[in-house]
Amino acid sequence: MEIRLLRNFVAVAEELHFSRAAQRLFLAQQVLSRDIRRLEDRLGVRLLERSTRRVTLTSAGSLLLGRAREILALYDSTVLDLHGGPRSLTVDVVGSGLTPALVLTAARARAPGVEFFARFHTGTEAAAPLVLSGRLDVTFGRSPGPLDGVHDRVVRYEPIAVLLPEHHALARLDVVPLESLRGTGVCIRAGNHATPGWEHAVLQLLAPFGVDPAAAHPHVQGVDELGRHIRDRNAPILTLTTQPAVPGAVLRPLTDPVALFPWTMMWHAGLDHPGLRALHEAVDDLTATHDWLSAPDHAWLPEPEASRPAGSR
Repeated sequence: MEIRLLRNFVAVAEELHFSRAAQRLFLAQQVLSRDIRRLEDRLGVRLLERSTRRVTLTSAGSLLLGRAREILALYDSTVLDLHGGPRSLTVDVVGSGLTPALVLTAARARAPGVEFFARFHTGTEAAAPLVLSGRLDVTFGRSPGPLDGVHDRVVRYEPIAVLLPEHHALARLDVVPLESLRGTGVCIRAGNHATPGWEHAVLQLLAPFGVDPAAAHPHVQGVDELGRHIRDRNAPILTLTTQPAVPGAVLRPLTDPVALFPWTMMWHAGLDHPGLRALHEAVDDLTATHDWLSAPDHAWLPEPEASRPAGSR
């Protein structure tokens, strides 16, 4: 697999549109289409489904997208190191469009001279060993608790929401009471936000209300796969307010209670980098501007976060 072919594939996979991806890469669309076919031929699998109206990722394409991002990040950082350039900062933002991605976007604006590489991993729980080993600089998710050699800070209490098929009976509501999810087969494993820490939190949320989530299934990632999943199952999906738009679905806030997910930023204790400072400044600005760390009266938080003093959460 050539690096150029992988880079071109990632652009198409992220844009899901050949013309926009070609503009982003400063390539002719015919050249880009040829490169994607060449990559598919070399791998022996179909990566994209194309029609006159849309482009979607196949299951093989979804798998390659995550791996290709990691390969490109490693390649680019290696080239920089070999040429003695400033070391980049690798940040795990869990998924595009989510709260960590908003923080990274703001940090990039504050520090245009810093090279940030975004990774899409599985949040702090799985990424913690990578931070400890130095293979990852910063990660976001739900804190796994105190770790030697690692610092963390809560960056946002984000409201939990419900993604509904647009014709679902609950879609007529402006807000969805939690108890109304009883018997709906609500899914908790669909979406880029669905890390192990997320599942642990929402299982705590659902149990007192007698809401049984759908049976376990493989983690569903990406907007297209999420859209297919919600069409096939015609059932609600628990998600976050930053969930990117999904065709054929509507997003509604969850209420009674207002449930919050505690996003945490975690980094290696010995890290001293202008990019880390930019991330902290971005968090400071976003929390001040959008009140990210406030919680309404009687809002719900998972344990152990709910039992910690407010200043130490």
